[in-house]
Amino acid sequence: MDNRAVKAWIMYDWANSAYATTVLAAVLPVFYASVAAATLDADTAASYLAYTHSMGMLCVALLTPLLGTLADLSGRKGDFLRVFSIIGIIATLGFSFIGEGDYILASALLVISTIGFAGGNTFYDAMLPDLVSPDRRDLISSKGYAYGYMGGGLLLAVNLLMIQQPGWFGMGSTLAGTRLAFISVALWWLVFSIPIFRHAERRPAAPDMPGSWKGSARVGMRRLRQTFSQIRRFPQLMRMLVAFWFFNDGINTIILMATIYGTSIGIGTADLMFALLLTQFIGYPCTLMMGAWAQRSGAKRILMASLSIYICIVILGYFMTDAIHFYLLAGLVGVVQGISQSTARSLFSNLMPAGRTGEYFGFVNITGKFSSIFGPFVFGWVGQITGSTRWGILSLIFFFVAGIAVLLTVKVQQGMSDATQADQAEQDLKYRISSKGSKVSSMR
Repeated sequence: MDNRAVKAWIMYDWANSAYATTVLAAVLPVFYASVAAATLDADTAASYLAYTHSMGMLCVALLTPLLGTLADLSGRKGDFLRVFSIIGIIATLGFSFIGEGDYILASALLVISTIGFAGGNTFYDAMLPDLVSPDRRDLISSKGYAYGYMGGGLLLAVNLLMIQQPGWFGMGSTLAGTRLAFISVALWWLVFSIPIFRHAERRPAAPDMPGSWKGSARVGMRRLRQTFSQIRRFPQLMRMLVAFWFFNDGINTIILMATIYGTSIGIGTADLMFALLLTQFIGYPCTLMMGAWAQRSGAKRILMASLSIYICIVILGYFMTDAIHFYLLAGLVGVVQGISQSTARSLFSNLMPAGRTGEYFGFVNITGKFSSIFGPFVFGWVGQITGSTRWGILSLIFFFVAGIAVLLTVKVQQGMSDATQADQAEQDLKYRISSKGSKVSSMR
């Protein structure tokens, strides 16, 4: 195990989580409505932002499976990660140039930055099996999420000060402080990505990897079609994927709808922002601690425990009435959010053939993006027909209960054995093909 490469991999989560916290969760939604779409009414601005998020996720869903396949074939996951990161960084920097009424430019930059952020994460996730043995993946995966919480939380705290107290940073207005916040996210993402840019190793390209991009795309598409058909050969991986569709949809819906829900029941903006910070800083130690626990007790057991806590969060959220309750729930989310996502990632990496993690994580991403439509839809639909967002939040219990029910059927050891056998069979086939080619060459 290359310790420098592992540390660089962990540090990348510290780097790009600044985009997730400052841009996606805290600052951009307000900036989009009050500046970029200031010429539109509030409802139209909110709709345009939602459509933009959907478009960005759709682009990622369509791109990442093919790109993941190409990364596996070429052995250049680090190169793909570098390219997508730079795309996201440049687009994030572009937010600082947006003026009043520039909602089309803001939407375009959000789509591009989403592609850079989410696309890069596909290759980042797929690098884990290349760097770490199965017995250490739970711990290293959780460390990545923990560092992401800390890095994203630290910069968010500074960014909120830039916006609330712009004079402290030599800025003359809140708008100037907001622009500086976007610049700081781009620089943070770039600087702390340098280690993984330097230490990500290239691996030998697959024998059937063509030299041209056109040929590579053709081989990639063929192999992608094979992935869609062959993934059914791994029943434990398929069960894990179905479980993921359910519980990940529930988790993402809580992340996306928490602020809206809090606002709808009268929680102030300042309390919502400070609660978001609380989630980040509680998430750091809890993800590390529970990651070590997962390494001893098993990722599946810890994942199920964290999903059970999410059920409690949803129930308590239904009865929430004031800011102190929101802070308590934010703390609980901080306890389980990182570990639920990190253990899911490590479980997936253990159930996938090591030689195809890029395309399989791409498959997880595309299906996960499409399945994530339903949680927010159910939340909104139930809230609309009942006239209360409380029933909307309570409806999310279904996603966690269904996820746990399917997860119970996953046999992790059997799945790991299936993945190892498939990987060995593929290596044997490559060896026979190369041996046959050597014999033909020698006869000539």
